[in-house]
Amino acid sequence: MRLIATWIALTLTFIVPASAHPSIGSAVSFAAGVAHPLSGLDHITAMVAVGLWAAVKGRRALWVWPLTFVTVMLVGGVLGLAQIALPFVEPGILASVVVLGLMVALAVDPPVWAGAAIIGFFALLHGHAHGAEVAPSANGLEYVAGFALATAMLHAVGIGFGLTLQRVTPGPVNRIAGVICVAVGAGLCAGAL
Repeated sequence: MRLIATWIALTLTFIVPASAHPSIGSAVSFAAGVAHPLSGLDHITAMVAVGLWAAVKGRRALWVWPLTFVTVMLVGGVLGLAQIALPFVEPGILASVVVLGLMVALAVDPPVWAGAAIIGFFALLHGHAHGAEVAPSANGLEYVAGFALATAMLHAVGIGFGLTLQRVTPGPVNRIAGVICVAVGAGLCAGAL
């Protein structure tokens, strides 16, 4: 329980109280790309949940699921850069926080390919939101590289946290972390966070 409390405190301490989706045109550099996934509770929670779920699943999921997310997110980013519209991007991003948190909380154990499909669906939406923020006149490659790196780092945090919880306190502690993700998602959906 102390680890979970510490994780919550650190997360809330380092979250920049900014919109997760800055205005179009502010996304033009590598630093802005790195900062973007770290600037919104929705992105942080979803990325960490992917890592937690991969840690719960273990084995191949430890690398397949984060790699799937980053790869498909880049595809979504290209669609956003090209201004190709996708429906329900923002509601889908919010749903990703709840759904991925539920996967951890309920210790859902699908085949690796099925988990990758779920993760890939949400990654497409997150990537589209990132890519759509790049000004049409800007070269978005630096920004894309930045948000891919930050996303991979958040996945690594989730995996590390999940594996540490399994070693230190075997049992339902990862599930509690999943419940926290669900609570954050519900708070975001309700407009309370």
